[in-house]
Amino acid sequence: MDAPLAAKSGHQGTAMALAPLAHVLYSRVMRFDPADPQWVDRDRFILSGGHASILQYSMLYLAGFGLSLDDIKNFRQWGSATPGHPEVGHTAGVEVTTGPLGQGFANAVGMAIAEAHLRAVHGSDAVSHHTWVVAGDGCLMEGISHEAASLAGHLGLDRLVCIFDDNRITIDGSVDLACSDDVPMRFRSYGWNVIDAGDPGDDLDTIEKALLEARAHRGSPTLVVLRTHIGTPSPDLTDNHEAHGNPFTAAHVTATKHAMGIPDEPFWSPEALVTAYRAHCAARGSSVHSAWASAAGTAGRDLTASALDPAPAGWDADLPVFEDGHGLATRQAFQKVLEACRDTLPSLVSGAADLTGNTGAKLDGKNPFSASNPSGRQVYYGIREHAMGAALVGMALHGGVLPVGGTFFVFADYMRPSIRLAALSGARCVFVFSHDSVGVGEDGPTHQPVEHLASLRAIPGLRVVRPADPNETREAWRQAVSHAGPTALILSRQTVTATTDGSAVARGAARVRAVDSPSAVIVATGSEVGLALAAAGELAASGTQVNVVSMPSWEVFEEQDTAWKESVFPAGLPVVSVEAGSTFGWGRYADKSLGIDRFGASAPGAVVMDKLGVNMSAVVAAVREVLK
Repeated sequence: MDAPLAAKSGHQGTAMALAPLAHVLYSRVMRFDPADPQWVDRDRFILSGGHASILQYSMLYLAGFGLSLDDIKNFRQWGSATPGHPEVGHTAGVEVTTGPLGQGFANAVGMAIAEAHLRAVHGSDAVSHHTWVVAGDGCLMEGISHEAASLAGHLGLDRLVCIFDDNRITIDGSVDLACSDDVPMRFRSYGWNVIDAGDPGDDLDTIEKALLEARAHRGSPTLVVLRTHIGTPSPDLTDNHEAHGNPFTAAHVTATKHAMGIPDEPFWSPEALVTAYRAHCAARGSSVHSAWASAAGTAGRDLTASALDPAPAGWDADLPVFEDGHGLATRQAFQKVLEACRDTLPSLVSGAADLTGNTGAKLDGKNPFSASNPSGRQVYYGIREHAMGAALVGMALHGGVLPVGGTFFVFADYMRPSIRLAALSGARCVFVFSHDSVGVGEDGPTHQPVEHLASLRAIPGLRVVRPADPNETREAWRQAVSHAGPTALILSRQTVTATTDGSAVARGAARVRAVDSPSAVIVATGSEVGLALAAAGELAASGTQVNVVSMPSWEVFEEQDTAWKESVFPAGLPVVSVEAGSTFGWGRYADKSLGIDRFGASAPGAVVMDKLGVNMSAVVAAVREVLK
């Protein structure tokens, strides 16, 4: 109560109701070592309802993860270690960034996939931990939870336990204003084990019994239904929706502390109690960690190394080189690149949302990941793009695996919340988006991305790469594997010709045609680089010389020094951009932009491109116009 009161912001009600659960989890049930928060075989704890962050911070403070009482006092303040919602990498003990409801639940499914796979590969002595996720009505109403729960049940992820905080309250009021789902029956239909823990209140032994039963269950994930009362034990606001999003007043806090029988002073935290709590957690952690190190041996050390860096030295030695003139869609080139490192990159786990062959994300179709074969490296996500995106983030943040997931580019819209959180979290995962433009053709505007490149480029921390040809595709994959954050690879359906050596990817943009005395620059991405080269040849035949720049990644280009940028776009030379998508944003580089600022149409891809002005005559005319 005290931290939200001091911050004049926060959500204490859920945290108060869940305090007994959190205490039992941290002090009696979960395996972790506060002296080594990144121990690879620790249990993972995810607070999917991240608005209740003060609950997790309180436990991290008590359990000795490095938070001080001053950190708690600085809740939700600039630069504090206790932001409004938990942020991975910002606060020790926080596994994923949560807040958008349902995302943490789906991240937990990804973590459970990673755990199951690594356990099968390295052995249960090295890997055998649980993922514990706390989710409320809001998380389970969000559509992503349906996708993720269905996937988890199908895959039999039995080291996954979700505690359903059944407080029957939302911001607007009682849950029955908007929802009458039978949650236990819903999860049973997904194939989950369901434990009804009843309404235990402060009966810690009853809570522990339910959690231990969940931990022991095998064959399926478990949902523990825990009836709670938001705001308890406030005499004024227990079971009141006002306890959710509004800080208690000082009078409410005083009344509640009186009911609890504790001193009415801010941040009351008896030193002896905190010392004893930390000693208890440290002793438990040291014991389980030491036992693991002894049993895991070399496998444990290998797992630790792969968690730090999933790409061993020399993993890229066998990547293919495509000869000039070789025609291949970049999605097909990606397939060949992925297959080439199947054995040299053992951490690689690839999958797609029912578009495995279409997107080039097929790693090993004969060895799928499943409940009976968790060592498989090909994950079939089904038509669940939203859950797939969040699962990739969970897998990446779990560590030990390098997750890849593919779908058509237009369906990035279904995944955008997960992509955004991947960028915010710095998760090393690869989103593969094929069928990257109106070149998709006959499927029409519902399947033809137009605004999607601009949309993804607007996300801070996301590296977007649209390779021009097979060799740039190879280099884009090489870069994605080494990159410490998320990458979106944007790949073509239609065939393109190998015309570059791929070197533009390393610097974000580079000249692929350079002349001694250029009059202008044509810059393009993806399949339009070939068009730009053809237009340059047409212009040269009439006496106009231009440079052509392939620009696969704006983000990488912006990281380069000024000298490189000026070599690519020399001062005084007019620039024409060509990209089969929205022209939004190209004004930062180009004087004139050719693109598509409308929805597409159903027709063969080449026809749609031509009719919408992405053609030779339009590029030539644009260059001549800027030269005037």
